[in-house]
Amino acid sequence: MSNSRARKPYPSDVSDEEWSLVVGYLTLMKEDAPQREYALRELFNALRYVIRYGI
Repeated sequence: MSNSRARKPYPSDVSDEEWSLVVGYLTLMKEDAPQREYALRELFNALRYVIRYGI
């Protein structure tokens, strides 16, 4: 799950405090579900970027 490379943070990135509020809802997966290819936090940051700035 650590495919994320070191990168410069974007202003739209979620803070640690915001992430702690959201992560519980995003990790509700069955144990037998396929493993994630990308870190949830990076995906969440990408969604926030698109919502804030567009593509």
